[in-house]
Order: sequence, then structure tokens, then C-alpha cells
Amino acid sequence: MARFTSYDGTELAYRTLGSGEPLICLAGGPGRASSYLGDLGGLSQHRRLIVLDNRGTGESAEPENPFTYRRDMLVHDVEMLRRHLDLDVVDVLGHSAGAGIAMGYAVDHPERVGKLVLLTPALRSVGLSPEQSDWDTFLAERADEPWYEQVTRALANDAAGDNSVENRVAASPMLYGTWNERAQAHARAELGEWKYEVALGYNAEGAFTPGVMRRGLQEFDHPVLVYAASADPISPVRRCRELVELFPNATLVVHEGAGHYAWVDDPEWLVKQVATFLT
Repeated sequence: MARFTSYDGTELAYRTLGSGEPLICLAGGPGRASSYLGDLGGLSQHRRLIVLDNRGTGESAEPENPFTYRRDMLVHDVEMLRRHLDLDVVDVLGHSAGAGIAMGYAVDHPERVGKLVLLTPALRSVGLSPEQSDWDTFLAERADEPWYEQVTRALANDAAGDNSVENRVAASPMLYGTWNERAQAHARAELGEWKYEVALGYNAEGAFTPGVMRRGLQEFDHPVLVYAASADPISPVRRCRELVELFPNATLVVHEGAGHYAWVDDPEWLVKQVATFLT
């Protein structure tokens, strides 16, 4: 892992995979080490992936002030990474909660972003989070899945205040298009990758100003790829369509049958779509 010092003295870690034009990759969770991204199903064969461990996760140090875990504050770490890499303009990919960081970076530093990829993005930062009706429809369509009772029980436990990583993992089958051995291994890895304190800080009061973000995105005219997956309850396709409409120059791709971790479900299809867009 390579390291650099961010704006407040916190030492952050990142790994480099592949070769070619750089692509800064921002992990979600929030609060999950970037190791869960792997090389995004083989995208490193097309681009040099610069995969950042957000502060407090993975190999990155914990900051002295937990206030800096906030979504809007994490944008500053991306800018410090760009400066450390001595890049004038860079393409950026954000997955899930990492997409909230990526959009914030595009709004705050539009002149530093070439192309932007929002991979199964979390949508709270633009006020488009799934509604209860979205969750009801999603779960009703999967009532015959062998994991259904386990997942609905875990969701109830979460609503009752169970913030444990074990409960998160119990709910995770719903985030994959196919609950096979590869998906199960990927889900189990979260037991050693996620930190509640970091996730709490990401979502702290003041981290989200959807009106400001939406206005900023309307001014971001660089190419944007919004990558949705049909079996993803976090980023419903209908909401991703609304996200596309916020940008002057955005394209929507829908990965049929895939879930929130689309590169685990179908890496070849994902790599083809993202590599083509970036090219």
C-alpha cells in the first residue's frame, strides 16, 4: 500500500492496480475498507486503478477529529490524493456511498474531473434515496429466495437498532443478483472490513445538502456514467433515471440481473460497459 498525508495530517493509504490512464476509485459502505472492490472484476486490465482506503478504514489511519468522517469532508481527501499523484485532471469512479463522495468532488472541483462513473450509487446526497414502496416491491419480488426470511429478520433487527457488522452481513444476500459461493465469500469479507464509527461519521448531521448538490451537478457538464443494476435495492433503477436527469451529459446503463456489487455478479459485462465509457 502507498501512503500520503491529507490536509489535517491523517495518513491515508491507497493501492494501485493495473496500468494505463489513472482512475481514482472511491469505496462505499460507508465505512468499509476498499478491499471489497478488488479490481472491479478486471477493470485493471483497461485502466490504472488508484483505490483509496477512506480515512479510518483499511490501511488508512483514524483521524484525530471524527468530524472528518463526514461525507462532505471526505471530498478533501480525494483532492489531496490528486495532488499527491500530481495529476491535473483525473477520471473518478465512486461505488455506493463512494458515489456520494465522487459527486461532491465533481461539484467542488469540476475542473479536476475528466469523466465520472457512479457505480450503483447511494442517492441520499441528492435526495433520491429509495422510498418504502421501493423496498416493499423489491422484497415482494424475492419472497421465494432461500435467504428471504434471514434478510427480512436482519432488516427488522437493523430497524430496532442492531448496528453490528454481523447483522449487516446477515442482510447482505439481498445485495447480490445471485447468492452463490462467490457472493457469499464477498459478503463474509465485510466482517473484517467495516467499522460502525466511520459509517456513523459519514452520515453525521450536516453531511448532506441535497439542494446544493443537485444545483452543482447541473453545472457539471463532463461525461457521466450512472451504472444501475436491476436487482439492487440501494440504487433502484427508477431513482437512477432521476439522477441522470440532474446532469447535462449523463448516460444510464442498467445491468440486468445484477445487484449492488455488480462486478461480483457479472464482471465481464461490467468491465465492458465501464471500459467502453472511459475510452
